[in-house]
Amino acid sequence: MAHRSEIDIRPLTGACGAEVFGVDISRPLEEKQVSAIRQALLDHNVIFFREQTLSPEQHLNFAQCFGELVANPVYTHVEGYPYIMPVIKEPHDKYVIGDTWHSDMTYMEEPPLGSLLYGREIPDYGGDTLFSNMYLAYEHLPEPLKEMIEGRRAYHSDRYLTARVQERNAGRSTRLKEDAQQKENGALHPMVRVHEETGRKCLYVNFPFTWQIEGLSREESLPLLTQLYEHAARPEFTCRFRWRNGSLAFWDNRCSMHYACNDYQGKRREMHRITIAGSRPR
Repeated sequence: MAHRSEIDIRPLTGACGAEVFGVDISRPLEEKQVSAIRQALLDHNVIFFREQTLSPEQHLNFAQCFGELVANPVYTHVEGYPYIMPVIKEPHDKYVIGDTWHSDMTYMEEPPLGSLLYGREIPDYGGDTLFSNMYLAYEHLPEPLKEMIEGRRAYHSDRYLTARVQERNAGRSTRLKEDAQQKENGALHPMVRVHEETGRKCLYVNFPFTWQIEGLSREESLPLLTQLYEHAARPEFTCRFRWRNGSLAFWDNRCSMHYACNDYQGKRREMHRITIAGSRPR
């Protein structure tokens, strides 16, 4: 078994992202290994593991080292594993999920701490995932914009997904639940979030789920929100990860966004995602 001294953390860019080597996450981990991995996540927003061979049970065991698990309320799960969400694209599919810059499930009162996405069947090329550092997005806002959003809240909703269940399911193998549109999930969150572990401020809005600013209509909110979305996706705030079979990405959903590239038409890809429960943003 690898020990903490053997864990090798290699940053990908100056903005965010690091690869973690020297640990077999299919095996039970020592407490100091878990602490080292958690610290790497806090330091780099998203971390990546290569050449891991995980059964669903091993994937679940690793995820549970970092908190309680939460099931996605609008997407289906792997049969027999309610906490594992399949992320699959068949050769005939036109679309993928996650093909906009977003943070997962911010429409929940307590959005996730993070997610662990594992590559089970990966094409030779295509399908990279981009990640953006929302600490940097906040820190590089002009001061007048910081003043404009400090202390403000925005309403987050899942209607971007659930208002079009049949349309979205028609071109994707990762399917929304047929009854997902029966009840809207929504919550008010601060536009500037203070990360509960690092104490740092980060921008906390995202295109599909931030619906409107509190006290304004959606139409009144969109000019400012759109400016913030575009700012947060600036290349200098990001890293790009190329998948291989056995790769696992673990991102901090509290201070990052991600974007799934849909550039592998005619090829099959299968991934499993597990999500860790979080707390109400402050």
